[in-house]
Amino acid sequence: MDGLRQDLLHNVFAYRPLPPMRTDGALTRRLPARLRERAAWTPHALVLAAALITFMVGFSRTGNAAVLLSGLLPAGCVAMTLVRPVGAFWISMALAPVSVVTGDDDWPWGPSTLIAHLVVMAVVAARNRPRTAAWMWVLTVVLGTLLEGVAGRSSPSTTQGMAVASAFVLLVVSLVQIRREAEREVTVQRTVTAVERDRRTLLEERTTIARELHDVVAHHMSVVAIQAEAAPYRVENPPPELEQAFLTIRENAVAALTELRRVLGVVRAEDYEAPDAPQPTLAELDGLLANVAEAGLPAEKTVTGAVRELPQGVELSAYRIVQEALSNSLRHAPGASAKVEIGYVLGGLGLRVVNGPPTGPVKPSPGAGHGITGMRERVAMLNGEMTAEPTTEGGYEVTAFIPVQPAPSDAHVEQA
Repeated sequence: MDGLRQDLLHNVFAYRPLPPMRTDGALTRRLPARLRERAAWTPHALVLAAALITFMVGFSRTGNAAVLLSGLLPAGCVAMTLVRPVGAFWISMALAPVSVVTGDDDWPWGPSTLIAHLVVMAVVAARNRPRTAAWMWVLTVVLGTLLEGVAGRSSPSTTQGMAVASAFVLLVVSLVQIRREAEREVTVQRTVTAVERDRRTLLEERTTIARELHDVVAHHMSVVAIQAEAAPYRVENPPPELEQAFLTIRENAVAALTELRRVLGVVRAEDYEAPDAPQPTLAELDGLLANVAEAGLPAEKTVTGAVRELPQGVELSAYRIVQEALSNSLRHAPGASAKVEIGYVLGGLGLRVVNGPPTGPVKPSPGAGHGITGMRERVAMLNGEMTAEPTTEGGYEVTAFIPVQPAPSDAHVEQA
């Protein structure tokens, strides 16, 4: 009963205009442009032609006296399927006993009402789900049987003929509709398959690029680390500052190589096992600042708010954002100093990394611009906001806010 209520009893007279026919079929797409535009209205023309035929059949059998009941009303019911198909079906059902009024010998479906009802059911079935056709057929047969029992006329009944004809029409319409739905599903499936194929190809290409990047960068970083370790031995009595500089270069090269292998090594082979080392968090920020200070970028850290443990993804992203911002300061502002500000608030985590203008004799290194993009992607992944822009003093400033849901204990404290 839920299907009957949804298909034939809910919003019976809702305005549902018949849409134009698609013109990309095997036949219509071969037509000229003008004919193809007009061919889109073929269903509307067929329905109106059926309405005209219904009117002519009713008029020819009853003459002018009962033309309203036997011709105009069934024809209008057929035309009504163009805008309100379900309402047209119920009106057609109500017109079934019209032959009693017009004096027609056919009972309960006269020629005009029979044609009209078949056309109405065909149009409604074509515009709804296949089960709607079954409900309409059942209701039509039940109505015909009830009218036969009530009237008790001796003339032959047309209920059996209506049952057979409507069953055939509805079966054909339902089969066509099911076939179109199957074709539509196949088209959708092919589209999804094509999208998945393109996505898989893109992932394979990215994997290939990642493998090449891993091989190239890992090789060169290994060479840098080895040469930095061997360089002090090539100079007789090297000063301590030189030894410390080469030591810092080697440590940074080894650290970068480790990070690279952890991030890109997973695409190297299927049986690759990632290291068990934990991901960096804000607790390790002091080590990062000490590292960049040795490289020539003194950085000052300021923490505001109550320090608390944040989700691992937020901790890692915050650490990477600060790391990338300081790396950009090293490349683009040699000789400058930097400030790192971290603000713990109830709604999330605020970050601010600002550096001054370059002051040293070393020229700034050009960048590809991927660092800022990577920071924005990390922040966007966590539904945060970020700005990166030059300062009025000639430096650069990166600010970010990452929302964090408060822990139950924090929410309790806030309510208190």
